[in-house]
Amino acid sequence: MNHPHPLRTLLALVAVLLLNLAGAAPAGASSGIRWGEAPEPEGFVRAFSPLRWQFPADFGPHPEYRTEWWYYTGNLEGDDGRPFGYQLTFFRQALAPVAPDAAGAAASAGSRWRSPQVFSAHFTVSDIAAGSFLQEERFARGALGLAGAEADPYAVWLNDWRISADGPDRVRLQAATDSMAIDLSLRQSRPPVLQGQDGLSRKGPEAGNASHYYSLVQQPTEGTVTVAGRAYAVRGVSWKDHEFSTSVLSPGTVGWDWFSAQFEDGSALMLYGLRREDGGKEPFSGGRWIAGDETVELGADDYILTVKRTWRSPHSGATYPAAWTLTIPRLDLELAITPQMADQELTTASATYWEGALRYEGHRGERPLQGRGYGELTGYVDRLDGLRGG
Repeated sequence: MNHPHPLRTLLALVAVLLLNLAGAAPAGASSGIRWGEAPEPEGFVRAFSPLRWQFPADFGPHPEYRTEWWYYTGNLEGDDGRPFGYQLTFFRQALAPVAPDAAGAAASAGSRWRSPQVFSAHFTVSDIAAGSFLQEERFARGALGLAGAEADPYAVWLNDWRISADGPDRVRLQAATDSMAIDLSLRQSRPPVLQGQDGLSRKGPEAGNASHYYSLVQQPTEGTVTVAGRAYAVRGVSWKDHEFSTSVLSPGTVGWDWFSAQFEDGSALMLYGLRREDGGKEPFSGGRWIAGDETVELGADDYILTVKRTWRSPHSGATYPAAWTLTIPRLDLELAITPQMADQELTTASATYWEGALRYEGHRGERPLQGRGYGELTGYVDRLDGLRGG
């Protein structure tokens, strides 16, 4: 997203602490290390100015930055119309700066287990008809082939969860647990959308407090989703965000609300609001409207997001927004946004937040708009400012 995504870093750094400090601890092992005790590494590249993007090379890893994530979400339907949402995200966290050509090298010849890179991943399926939200999190070192990322051919993996090139302009997503699985083929239907200023997405006023960020939108998707022991043939559309940085949220910015929308007419929208502790909106909030060759960058003053309803989680006790009206006057656009089901709260080893499938309905001018997408609501359980990471 223009996901400020220090949460992504938080999750990945927990993996660092578990795997690097706790020896060969298994995924999900507990650590007594707290955020304030985490080291503050130096020598990483920061995002001061736009990149000279080169695709497909920039689909791959950027180990000179401390933190990186590949974030896939989608809205799918079975042959009988049964709706599903999915999320598969891989995070890379660097323990120490390395040259790009040394990303996969061991940090020390003394042990093949040691690595300058640690990976974590989230996988969720929203079985909307059943009202079931399935989730799992995993960790692995970037060593011995357990986890890693490559540009040529494009691949990101953690054990048997994998994103991989599958022919020209196609990728395959594969992930499975005891309770759910996906095997999906995504087709890139248009060039990458550079978010922010030519792909430079600022998170705050501090120099270098920014990320490099692009999205792939309206990717036709087909394959299978498996839940409760049954495989469903599905079709739909997917969204990809890829972001890398060495930055943090500014003090007093406690979280964010992020939205992606993919409309039936082929247009798309990304929008995010950085929330201050007083409830106000940071001036670095914004987004982008995408319609064919037309893209419109949106600033914090370009949209009005009004909460119409809330939902209290029975798991964390947190109260989240649960319905909104979105107005963007400069686009003559108004939308009602509703979750496709209420309980899509994700609980990880380091933070709890809401991330799930959404429905959009409204109009742009006199033309009706309908679509689906995803939302991420953070900072309602765990305050996210002051974290070390990106």
